[in-house]
Amino acid sequence: MKKIDLYNVLINPLITEKSNIVAEKKEQVVFKVLKSATKADVKQAFELIFGAKVAKVSTINVKGKVKKFSRFTGKRSDWKKAYICLIPGQNFDLASSQK
Repeated sequence: MKKIDLYNVLINPLITEKSNIVAEKKEQVVFKVLKSATKADVKQAFELIFGAKVAKVSTINVKGKVKKFSRFTGKRSDWKKAYICLIPGQNFDLASSQK
């Protein structure tokens, strides 16, 4: 992918209880990414933006929930989540990204 396109791969970090536990125990970070992004794209984008080396990337397609609004039913959109495993000893600062 082009360098400009790589900046758009990582949409936002997911800050939840589960992601905090994974970050502490396994040195992983969780991001919401483009649905069309591959594992290689996510790895290149993370290394470009944060300057930290990535050991492994796991991706999950999250299905949108079906919700009911009074008498109408609707569906939230599907999205993709990426677990990014850092090489031991690597740190990254979310606030000081080069984006």
